[in-house]
Amino acid sequence: MNLEDINKIKELLSTPQKIAIIPHKNPDGDAIGSTLGLWHYLKNAGHDATVVSPNDSPKFLKWMPGCDAILNFEKENSQAKNALSEATLIFTLDFNDFGRVGQMEQFLEDATAQFVMIDHHQAPSDYAVVTYSDVTMSSTCEMVYHFIDYLGDSDKVTPEMANCLYTGIMTDTGSFRFRSTTSKTHVVAGHLIDKGAKNSDINNAIYNTNSPSRLHLLGCALKNMVILDEYSTAYITLSQDELDLYKYKKGDTEGFVNYGLTLEGIKFAVIFIENREEGIIKISFRSQGNFSVNKFARTYFEGGGHDNAAGGKSDLSLKETAARFLSILPEFKNELVN
Repeated sequence: MNLEDINKIKELLSTPQKIAIIPHKNPDGDAIGSTLGLWHYLKNAGHDATVVSPNDSPKFLKWMPGCDAILNFEKENSQAKNALSEATLIFTLDFNDFGRVGQMEQFLEDATAQFVMIDHHQAPSDYAVVTYSDVTMSSTCEMVYHFIDYLGDSDKVTPEMANCLYTGIMTDTGSFRFRSTTSKTHVVAGHLIDKGAKNSDINNAIYNTNSPSRLHLLGCALKNMVILDEYSTAYITLSQDELDLYKYKKGDTEGFVNYGLTLEGIKFAVIFIENREEGIIKISFRSQGNFSVNKFARTYFEGGGHDNAAGGKSDLSLKETAARFLSILPEFKNELVN
């Protein structure tokens, strides 16, 4: 953030505000961690703050301090609409375009409040009076920590805030193994531990809560994996019938796409997941090295994200989507193999 933005934020927060804090649809650890971390900070500073999520978060995030106070737009529609319409200030976290909030999009478009964006994805839209965008950051949670520090309040980080922010940093860096992890990321994580983040407990809460049905679904996904050595690529398909068979719950497929990258020689990993209710195929892309899945997702599958991690979607059937993906791959053979 530059000095002008910092001063603008200080001005906006100089008097008590009614604030709505918004994560993206299907929020992950970084989205929930950043919104709750900021929520604790703003409430402690005397503001009337509410987190309004487009839909529910996965069960493995429900332990996070303040999670029970989140308004679910799908299930608590009237309260959520009121929070948006009454807000004098709206923070959007971990996304940079209103298209990422599903049915809430029109309500954000119609809101009279001023917007502040905090996000680390590429190509931000121009809707905020303050846009804090940095694609080099490991996570939005790391950015929220820096946001608080820029305001001179790093000493006001509480154990609740620390646990929320550490969670998002840990999950979005793949437990600190992705390229986006920097020395600064480790410094921030260390400070959060000093402030009360229980790193071991957080790791257990996120990664050691498997159900038998999730492990069976993982087994199905790995059985469905197709390895294309000639393109240094591996992809997985999961149909709605397979999800139903293994009693899929929100968040159960988190991390499945990364298994492809554990294979020697694989640079590009993809998972295609059928969502019959929405009538789409949800797609996650991951890569190693310089192959930009952000560019690939934006060009072919109405998506985007980061250079090594992105998402997209398809309106075709699962079989047709996979076939289209396979028809595109030859264009990138040299880039992937070399």
